Amino acid sequence: MYKKMSLHPLAYNISRKDLTMMLQFVYNKREFVTDAQRSSGNGLAPEPSKFDMTIQAGWSDRMNRGLFRYHLDDLQTRIIPGQHGYVAQLNIQRGLQRRKPQEILSIQQEFNAKQFNFNKINPEEIIFEMTNDHEGGKDKGQLHECCRVFVLVNVSPLEFGHCLFVPDPSCCLPQVLTSFSIQVGIESVLLSSDPGFRVGFNSLGAFASVNHLHLHGYYLHHELQIESVQVKPLVPEKRFYRLLDFPAGFLFYTESECVEKVARAICQVTDFLVDSNIAHNLFLSRGCPPCDQIQDEKDHCSRKGVRIAVWPRTSCYGAKDESAFNIALCELAGHLPFKNKEDYELSTEKDVNDIIEMYLLPEAEFHTLEQHLTRHLMDV
Repeated sequence: MYKKMSLHPLAYNISRKDLTMMLQFVYNKREFVTDAQRSSGNGLAPEPSKFDMTIQAGWSDRMNRGLFRYHLDDLQTRIIPGQHGYVAQLNIQRGLQRRKPQEILSIQQEFNAKQFNFNKINPEEIIFEMTNDHEGGKDKGQLHECCRVFVLVNVSPLEFGHCLFVPDPSCCLPQVLTSFSIQVGIESVLLSSDPGFRVGFNSLGAFASVNHLHLHGYYLHHELQIESVQVKPLVPEKRFYRLLDFPAGFLFYTESECVEKVARAICQVTDFLVDSNIAHNLFLSRGCPPCDQIQDEKDHCSRKGVRIAVWPRTSCYGAKDESAFNIALCELAGHLPFKNKEDYELSTEKDVNDIIEMYLLPEAEFHTLEQHLTRHLMDV
């Protein structure tokens, strides 16, 4: 459903004329795509949903109008040989042209209105305002203080359709996940019919470059192993698992009927990490059900649900910057945007693993955290 956006009083640098011209995307659970599949072989691309068409048309329009810091063409891509199937892409311009990251000193750093934030963007970067039309939500206590989400183009894109989901910018929230923002991320994946649409989040200390609450979304049409990697149940009633044979992290899984419940459980984990000053990255993608739910090959190819990976990691402050790629939005999930041609062409799986290992928690620390989180989720 599409509407002209109604006027709201915002502490936002957008004129009333801008607001009246902005598109509002209103959705509900009936629009979730529940039959997505990962095609084996050269299957036909899925029919784009209204959500996909709105993002892709708006993003392409802004690219054609020159609102980005650079023009993004088809990226050189190669699959690095090895068991992890890392998807490497060469994106030199993003490394050179992106906005200089803010100085981050703490995972719990407060929002600073004097620094760059999404209240200061060019209003033409906004694709639409996104609102969940909760059926009967008002009576069920499902409305949130910041229940509107602005969808913006990322002017330094890493792939096609790279956008930002910003819960009402006038709320001036720091880069700390809320249950609502996690729910928006999951619902965005469910609104897309494309199994290649991904959503991610970087906490402060995990290469977040702006301390203003936002998630990333983009399209990557190469399969990632995070979509089907095996997991070990930890608190299965909360859909909480540990990743196996993958960078040490946790996984949640949900289908369309349990989004709010799982979003709350994820937020309980990320709140625990924030309170413990542990930086973290999240990556959301269509994926098959966890191994304890898979019945046959059809289940393995199913993408009707969403996998949400949570990686606790070492904090990174200051000017730390790897020459090949940073461990940020998508690298732990197996998507590697390289910043220079030599590393892109020559890096082996071992080279990648060595860089990733530098940013993961030490094994003993990770297992202690796993025990604490398991107890925490069982007690709440």
